[in-house]
Amino acid sequence: MTASDFAIQTTAALRAVAEQPASDENLARALRLLAKWRAQLIGNTLAMQSGTQILSGPFAGMDYGAGASEGSRSARLLGCYEASLAPVIEEIVASAPALILDIGCAEGYYAVGLARRLPQSRIMARDANPAARDLCAAMAVLNGVADRVAVGGLVGHFDFGVALDADTVVICDIEGAETDLLDPAAGPGLRNARILVECHDGATATLTARFAPSHHVRRIDRALDATALPPWMEALSDLDRLLALWEWRAGPTPWLWMTPK
Repeated sequence: MTASDFAIQTTAALRAVAEQPASDENLARALRLLAKWRAQLIGNTLAMQSGTQILSGPFAGMDYGAGASEGSRSARLLGCYEASLAPVIEEIVASAPALILDIGCAEGYYAVGLARRLPQSRIMARDANPAARDLCAAMAVLNGVADRVAVGGLVGHFDFGVALDADTVVICDIEGAETDLLDPAAGPGLRNARILVECHDGATATLTARFAPSHHVRRIDRALDATALPPWMEALSDLDRLLALWEWRAGPTPWLWMTPK
């Protein structure tokens, strides 16, 4: 049997770890590498068994065939990815904003998912990674929303001016750069926007304090939704079922949902 490129890469990385002195930290690194390998295998199996349409959650029915640019494929296919945000997504859909600005859109899970749910809304999907932008564009085509998902690169403070003219929801997941970018002093349009932001590296307290004068700020912590697992997964081990839900995070990354007062 021929090993996949990912299996070869994982094996090489494990060998490099094994050459290091024995320690809890190195064992944890090895465990994470093995868990990511196993999670990808589970995601591939899920796609073969159940297809590439998302099975449940806010974006049920969306074709996720273009694949993840990073992180868990299986949690997205199951529809339980970032499950604690589902009520906020439904709130956004119910309000039918004119514009969604998705910063750090990756392969388009939210950009394309919301485009499907909001046929009258315009979607601006932005990512610094060209490969992610290509995946997002492909995902939009797969789901028949390419005419309403405008894919682009980096966002600056001036880009938030769109919120001065249109009812805007900003979704932001940029791996720690959110503290610099989400600044209403530099981008005044943010005071008008509803903002859903994932917080990294201590950004939670900073952004809460920064937006408290203009916004109601609600913190949303992570949650797992095992109800999304299909019946055939009952035959899997408990560990495999957990890995199907795992989002590859190394630690907590709370979200803030901020709505103008």
